[in-house]
Formats: sequence, structure tokens, C-alpha cells
Amino acid sequence: MKKISTVKKELINYGAIAGQKGFTPGVSGNLSARYGDNIIITVSGSANGYLKKDDFVVIDFEGNIVKGYKKPSSEMRLHIEFYKIRPDINYIIHVHSPYLSTFASCQKALDEPIMAENVFYFGYIPLAEYKMPSSIELVEETSKYFKEFDAVLMANHGFITGGVTMEDAYLKLELAESYAQVVFNTKAMGGAVLLNEKQVEEINLLRGK
Repeated sequence: MKKISTVKKELINYGAIAGQKGFTPGVSGNLSARYGDNIIITVSGSANGYLKKDDFVVIDFEGNIVKGYKKPSSEMRLHIEFYKIRPDINYIIHVHSPYLSTFASCQKALDEPIMAENVFYFGYIPLAEYKMPSSIELVEETSKYFKEFDAVLMANHGFITGGVTMEDAYLKLELAESYAQVVFNTKAMGGAVLLNEKQVEEINLLRGK
């Protein structure tokens, strides 16, 4: 298993990249990593783009602090549930990036097959109904999608995605934000020409779906 300092460095580095890209403005969102039987997660009030080594605590899968003294992110139970449902997921990113948050705020899923790459990597990105941030109801509503999807929009809130590695999770964020931007831009140009059912089916066969 990696040293805890190594995992923190990964989270800090990719948080900074997300910040530089404008994906995680100000004090918003949270990052985490599976760490054996525990979870390393950002603390409440931290900024993903400007993380320091003391901006993390280690919690168990019940939400108890195992190591550290600061308060863990208020969204920790959302992370815990994602890890419980998906043993293949080792890193989670939750952000309020501009284009993804635009679709979340309009309560619109990203479900139009407009680019082969997005169909291949996501199928589509579903929308979880609005529930109060940090609430058990939010966890229950959003976690409905974790078994089948790696990425979920949360209505009037933001976006969450998970990956096998930190790089994998970050690249999904980057691709999803680009997907949202392309969909937004096509709306301004009168609407995209969608891939037809046969074309989507061919892509899904490559995905093994």
C-alpha cells in the first residue's frame, strides 16, 4: 500500500490541476482516496485547488476520524457510499465546475449521444434529484447511480466522479466538463446532430455493454 504522504500528494497535485483549469472554484468540493480499510478525505472548509498536507483526515467507513484533528468534509458520507458500492473505485472527486454545474442547475442530465468518445467513456451522465447538500437524503438519491455510473450530476449542486487511480478520476472530470461545454455550445448553434441508435450500439459494443 502507498504511503499516506504519497496519496496526499496525489490529491494535492490533481486538486491544483483542477483549480488551474477552473474546475473547482474557491472553497468548494472535496477529494478523497480509499486507503485500505479507511478513507483519506479533505477537511471541511478546504479548497481543492490550494490543498496543503494538513487539509486531510483519515476516516473509517462509519465516518469516524482515525487520524487527524480537523473536521472531515461534510460530504464524507457521499464518498463512503460510493466506495462501499464500488470496490473498484479508489479515488473520488466532487466539484462545482462551471459547465457541469450549469447542467446540474438546469436539472438536465448529459444524456445526448453527440460525440463517440463521451458515449464510450460515460454512456451518459445521469442527474440525481435535488436534496440538501451534506444530507443523508442526498447520499440516498445520488448513490442510486453509483453501481452503473462512474459520474453523476447532482441537481442544483455539482458533479461527482470516481476512478481506479487519481489520474483516472481527474481525466473523467476533464472529459465530463468538456462534454458539458460541447453540449452547451451546440445548443447555441441550434442543436447537435445526434448519433443514431445503430451508431450508439456500435460504440456500446466496444464498451462491452
